[in-house]
Amino acid sequence: QAQLVESGGGLVQTGGSLSLSCADSRRTFSTYSMGWFRQAPGKEREFVSAITWNGARTHYADSVKGRFTISRDNANYTLYLRMNDLKLEDTAVYYCAASIRDYSPYGSDYGFWGQGTQVTVSS
Repeated sequence: QAQLVESGGGLVQTGGSLSLSCADSRRTFSTYSMGWFRQAPGKEREFVSAITWNGARTHYADSVKGRFTISRDNANYTLYLRMNDLKLEDTAVYYCAASIRDYSPYGSDYGFWGQGTQVTVSS
């Protein structure tokens, strides 16, 4: 059974940086595309970024392009999201997820989800 555990969230001021991690307990981690999504209070869950199984290709939402970087370490079953120049609107619970579809931006394509980690950006 898949288990994804996010960490690294916290409180940061605007313009600051945070790095999120997602540890995967599955030995099959390297066969899945992985993604990051987020959900702010009162809003729909939205796509943030995705990466192919081998890290060769990445995809970003326009709102984070140039500020966030997704990466993965298949040897250690871990997904990362480096977030720079954080803005107030980046405040949300961030979720990692696994998909058999190549770096899809659609949450419905992801079959396994973590419990989320809170990121709060303050002015």
